[in-house]
Amino acid sequence: MTDEPEVAARTALRQGPALVVLSGPPGCGRTTLLRRIAAAVPGPAHLGGGLAMLSEVPALALSRAVRARLPADDVPLLAEAVRSRVRGGLLVIDDLQHADPATLAALAHLARTCRVLVAVRTPHRLPEPLAAALRDAATLWLPVPPLTPEQAHALVRKTAGGLADQAAAAVVARAGGNPLATIALARQAASGRAPIGEDIDQVAYAIAAALADLPRPARTALAALGLLGRPAAPALLGTGAADLLAAGLVTAEAGGSLLPVSAYVAETAAGLLDTAARADLHARLADLTPPAEAARHLAAAGDPVGAYRKALAAADRAAGAERAALLLFACSLPADVDPRVRLAAADAALATGRAPDAAEVLRPLAAAVVPGAFDRPAFDQAGRDRGGFDRTDSGPAGRSGTAVDPLALEAAVLRGEALLQAGQPAAARDAVRAVPDTAGSGVVAARDRVLLLCALATEPMSALELADKIAVRHPQPPPGITAALAAVRATHRLPGWDTALRDAAGFADPLIARWSAWLLVEHLAAEGRLIDAAGAALTAAGAAAEALAYGWQTRFLAAADWTLALHGPQIPAELSWDGIEGVLRRAANLTDRALPEQARAYATAATALIEADTGLLAAARARLDGAPAHPAAAWVAREAAWLDGQPDRAARTPTDAGTGLLAGLHAITARWAAYDLGMPGNAAIPVDLPAAARRTLTAWAVGSGLDSAADSWQPVALREQIRCLVAAGLTSPDRDQAVAALLRAEQLADDAGLTVLAGRARRGLRRHQIQRDSRSPRSDGRLTRRELDVLGLVAAGEPTRRIAGQLGISAETVDTHIRAGMRKLGARTRTEAAALAFATTPARPEPFDTSEDGR
Repeated sequence: MTDEPEVAARTALRQGPALVVLSGPPGCGRTTLLRRIAAAVPGPAHLGGGLAMLSEVPALALSRAVRARLPADDVPLLAEAVRSRVRGGLLVIDDLQHADPATLAALAHLARTCRVLVAVRTPHRLPEPLAAALRDAATLWLPVPPLTPEQAHALVRKTAGGLADQAAAAVVARAGGNPLATIALARQAASGRAPIGEDIDQVAYAIAAALADLPRPARTALAALGLLGRPAAPALLGTGAADLLAAGLVTAEAGGSLLPVSAYVAETAAGLLDTAARADLHARLADLTPPAEAARHLAAAGDPVGAYRKALAAADRAAGAERAALLLFACSLPADVDPRVRLAAADAALATGRAPDAAEVLRPLAAAVVPGAFDRPAFDQAGRDRGGFDRTDSGPAGRSGTAVDPLALEAAVLRGEALLQAGQPAAARDAVRAVPDTAGSGVVAARDRVLLLCALATEPMSALELADKIAVRHPQPPPGITAALAAVRATHRLPGWDTALRDAAGFADPLIARWSAWLLVEHLAAEGRLIDAAGAALTAAGAAAEALAYGWQTRFLAAADWTLALHGPQIPAELSWDGIEGVLRRAANLTDRALPEQARAYATAATALIEADTGLLAAARARLDGAPAHPAAAWVAREAAWLDGQPDRAARTPTDAGTGLLAGLHAITARWAAYDLGMPGNAAIPVDLPAAARRTLTAWAVGSGLDSAADSWQPVALREQIRCLVAAGLTSPDRDQAVAALLRAEQLADDAGLTVLAGRARRGLRRHQIQRDSRSPRSDGRLTRRELDVLGLVAAGEPTRRIAGQLGISAETVDTHIRAGMRKLGARTRTEAAALAFATTPARPEPFDTSEDGR
């Protein structure tokens, strides 16, 4: 084995954030090399790894490394939780082939901010998309080389010192440089046993031969470790544990549990069992392991009924995502599943954000409720009244008089709710529209809620009429109906809509409360009440975090980031927000995998808007390329094009410009693009706009009033106030008023660090023969040593990630230094900042450095 991979890995990991992947076949020495590299890299090492039997347990490999429970349901938060614990240390993950998808997805995020060293066995069964993403994120992908002949000979001599030279040479030749095969074959040769056929896989042969030397209890114990896929107490493994320790096939962890030196060896030991013996061992392990684990062992042993019971017993003791997973597992078994268990599984899945799984687990029950099997439902597909039902019926029945299980009706409406939350309103309506009025009151209320929200999503105007009918039907509406009616009031801006939604957001039912809180945030933002929207989002995020509802927490945090990034830096002290740097820290996580798509769009839009406004236009464009279709992301894409001097791209109208504030922002950017292109801006002004947007567009249309319209943006969005002032300066026929507006715009933009808008104001001033210093007045023209270092590498053409690696800082810190340099130099882009820095700075002067550590 040559030293090149080890040297390359150590070098990359010492330079800064990096992901180094060691790969190779079983027995090649991956783990040995992994530990040797980890020991040579400075800083604390956090060692973890995947476990075969627990490969589906979310984030287990990472949890073992940082020794903490992690928010495995949400990949962005998972990555952030690991990063906050690893910090400047080294994250080491062995046996990545046994890791779950959440761990694999999180590694791509962690590679941007942490030093990560992993080992993966080949061949592996990693899903191709995740394997490709891992390879793309890797700084280095290093195959573990085989032993050199000299190293293999040395290993043979160490293992079997008395072996003849000819026999040792044969072992080296047959082992092919694989350390495990070399050791096993050397032992076999030393014992005088003849090797088997040349066509047998040498690694499998070596392992099988080595295990054949073990006493039967030891082989059984090793096979048990292979089936468990995790460390186990010696008492669980029986009398063979001592023999395994003596043979060096297992190691003892700090707590006394035994871990196989090679998971592959343990799996091979389990694979050597015949079907009956393997099933028997699974059954024995089921008696010795906790219920959640025992359920899977019983399923593998061919006892689905026992597995079903164990899974239910484990679910009774679990909560949150673990409970949902156990109930869904129970429902997947080939056993007689109680309908109430399916309902409980769906309810738990919905509570943890697994709406598609909730809909699927209810499919067998809901199939009993076939459209057309009952008397006509109260409302047709569009929500129009069909005349109601004969209320004298004693229970739900079809025209033939065949009674339908009430649980099937309950499943139908719960499935409708799941489909609605999964973003399929048409399918949700179909799922519930056959539920009759003669069902129980709770089921009818749930049906009416789904129908109303489906109508609101597909035909908002018809939802008003349907809401009136449902209000009559439910004079004392339950919480679900109350929340749905509040949603209708909010969509149509009926008086008191915000109070109604706030009340609904406080309901005890978490599904209703979180859904209502999300609607409240979106509607407040649409009205231009960005601070109120952010406050509601942060409050809801805190409540979701306390309930371990990490998916909802991510959604609300993304919405808060968007509203506050758009509002600008003057944030009330009572809002617990960590500012622009906090948005950028979360960006790498949230913008890639936040769920649902709305949250990912808001997170992307917030980060890209900050980057575009501070001059990082290339970074903003790259981020927006992968953004979901959403009015917020579409507007930021247009705005970034306008800021970058591409009004033709900014003039392109998206398919969906949204409503309220977003519709106004789209129209304002289109108006600016038309102005820059010298075209008449005669597009119609959208309806239902916030006052600031309406006044701005009206001022553009009539050719005056832009300076007063700017004042209306002051409590809404600082950047739009600045844009209004720039527009006033460019269009006003009065030179003094124009210059005053541009000077005010320049001052506001400089104070807020909005470098591109500040540059636009200065160009406007030059039109009036007013020359401005290109440097920001608050910078004194002095760059810190670290800013000069960063801009020097920018000038050399280095991308952000490589700059971070060379300087040993994070990519976010690099961007911070670039933005600071751009602000001080008055540059529009990072390239211009680099050029200005070294055009005006003598060769390496002593810079003004305000930081203690030079970062």
